[in-house]
Amino acid sequence: MAAKKQLREYESKRRFDRTPEPRGDAATARSGETADETGDAPCFVVQIHDASTLHFDFRLEVEGVLASWSVPKGPSTDPGDKRLAMPTEDHPLEYREFEGVIEEGEYGAGTVIVWDEGTYRPLTRDRRKRPVPFAEALRDGHVSFRLDGGKLHGSYALTRFRGGGDQGGRESWLLVKEKEKDSRGKDQAKTDAKDSRGGTPDPTRAKSARTGRTLRQVAAEEGAKARSAGA
Repeated sequence: MAAKKQLREYESKRRFDRTPEPRGDAATARSGETADETGDAPCFVVQIHDASTLHFDFRLEVEGVLASWSVPKGPSTDPGDKRLAMPTEDHPLEYREFEGVIEEGEYGAGTVIVWDEGTYRPLTRDRRKRPVPFAEALRDGHVSFRLDGGKLHGSYALTRFRGGGDQGGRESWLLVKEKEKDSRGKDQAKTDAKDSRGGTPDPTRAKSARTGRTLRQVAAEEGAKARSAGA
């Protein structure tokens, strides 16, 4: 029930008879259970969204929904890069599998691909080094977590630096790769950054982690299907 309440904004912005996006039925969202309740590792997904502005959507499973941020430049593997992350409405868990084209005139119109996906492990600790519940840490404005995806690996942090709480106004966060050492004592983040064009993915050339398609290919294939259906 709590997850359903969190999805009211998501549902209010969409006309599900006109958009291919998932409705978010509770029956298909881990049977209404959270990852903590099932013992499964919570999931994450990064989608590229070619809407009015091309951006990345970074989503973490929290309490049965996908807490979501729009990251204009995308996540980076370089700790020196501080990526602006603007919160958006919570999305249903089914959205982690969504690829396709949202039609013109609908909210978020444009093409979507899944750039990366996987699971994450919460790392946030209090001053006494005790684990802090992830949802609680998120409400307080700072979370640390370790990603285990197909493209993104290692520790990241999300930190709110403006708005929220007593400050009011629209929230703004930063998504940053944390420095780590590999088994040889070297800076692992530098190695990761070299492997992904200086730490930043190129959204126009990026391929789906699910289908291997680019944004252009998805748009072309979906457009062909629509024309065929209308013939």
